[in-house]
Amino acid sequence: QQLLSKMATFVKTILTPGTGPIIKAKQKVTVSADLYLANGNVAIWSTHKKDGFLFPATGAFQYTAGVGGVIKGWDDGCLTMAVGETARLAIPWAYAYGAAGHPGFKIPGKADLIFEISVLDAK
Repeated sequence: QQLLSKMATFVKTILTPGTGPIIKAKQKVTVSADLYLANGNVAIWSTHKKDGFLFPATGAFQYTAGVGGVIKGWDDGCLTMAVGETARLAIPWAYAYGAAGHPGFKIPGKADLIFEISVLDAK
């Protein structure tokens, strides 16, 4: 199932439906995630996989939803997710790291991104 956001900050494909509540703004959210460059499916970062990523296995990631602490496409996409859900978010470069990219993560400018995110908890 795909959901095209009204603002086109992401395209969401649900991989596993969630069974818990939908994430709300200002909640502390814990996720596991994998990040890929859309061009070439280059594996950049994972919170839980030790092999095959430039930046592997950092442990679960926590952030505050809806306050701009993560890129816009992630923030908007995760606010449509439920606890227990796993989804693929395709994020256009303008709602990712923009024209400058993120050199520290080896993300070039104007790079579209793919995140596979599993929501572990939201409080």
